[in-house]
Amino acid sequence: MEADHASHGDPATANMALRLVRAGEVVLTSEAMPEPKAGEVLLRVTAVGLCGSDMHWFTEGSIGDAVLTRPLILGHEFSGRIESGPRAGERVAADPAVSCGRCDMCHEGWPNLCRFVVFAGHGTTDGALRTYMAWPERCLVPMPDNVTDAEGPVLEPLGVALHAIDLGHVKPGQSVGVYGTGPIGLLLIQALRACGADPIYATEVLAHRVEAARAAGATEAFQTDASGSERQLVLDRTAGRGVDVAFETGGNDDAVGAAVATTRPGGRVVLVGIPSDERTSFNASTARRHGLTLSLCRRMVPGDLVHAADLAAAGSIQLGPLISHRFSLADGALAFDTLAARSGLKVIVEP
Repeated sequence: MEADHASHGDPATANMALRLVRAGEVVLTSEAMPEPKAGEVLLRVTAVGLCGSDMHWFTEGSIGDAVLTRPLILGHEFSGRIESGPRAGERVAADPAVSCGRCDMCHEGWPNLCRFVVFAGHGTTDGALRTYMAWPERCLVPMPDNVTDAEGPVLEPLGVALHAIDLGHVKPGQSVGVYGTGPIGLLLIQALRACGADPIYATEVLAHRVEAARAAGATEAFQTDASGSERQLVLDRTAGRGVDVAFETGGNDDAVGAAVATTRPGGRVVLVGIPSDERTSFNASTARRHGLTLSLCRRMVPGDLVHAADLAAAGSIQLGPLISHRFSLADGALAFDTLAARSGLKVIVEP
């Protein structure tokens, strides 16, 4: 799965790739065609979605305790067309996490917590911002006919949203709060609506994402401010009771604090966002007095991507409205600048 990142001049074997060389700088390179290993297929990448973790890599040169040690190809939300083997010609969406299948976590049904996981665009494993890549066939899910190539990468964050909902044990008719309405938050709103949650309240810093939350199906969406008045608005709408389940998708302490403050006693809070700092803080006395159950969402489990594809095929989830920008691989630097500016929703790169 590793790519040779030396330059190769033969256009017949050129594989263009966008590499992060240091924080704030990506370069386009020409590389050797990948050679699939046992269990892998050659994939012609058709589209890659950029997300919050890619933004951390680009702006900081790191994410959590993982630090850039060599030029890295980012991109873990991706779709493509299989070029080798019996499934050649099939359009697929990819699970970017390759679990070992042998450790205790895999055996206990938590491959997303695999102790030896390999993840596209993370650490030393190159991701999908290239024209061709080799990837395990078992990690490739058929794309529905009604999902376009550009929409395909959105199935991965939808899978994460579905895993978060499972962690929240959401039941039909329960009230829900979504704190942060970037792409994951917007997909959460749609998926929550599809599973019968009602009402759904959302809060967000950016005005255009507040509007997107309303369009995605939020019962009400409020723009956050320095006073934290949006928390009181959620509590007012629930007659002071609080929501049954809260999802933090903002990746910051304000969103975490809002989730804790607006969840009813005995409720659940699911932390989905990826913070810039290594520590997350919230009001412990509120969480303790309310006896809250906190869960942290780590990616998704394999069945979630299949479920995401089924929901998209049925028309229960609309992927297209999340795509605000589309770039070629040659314009990758502009794509990352757009991502960092947070001026849209989902940024897609089409190699």
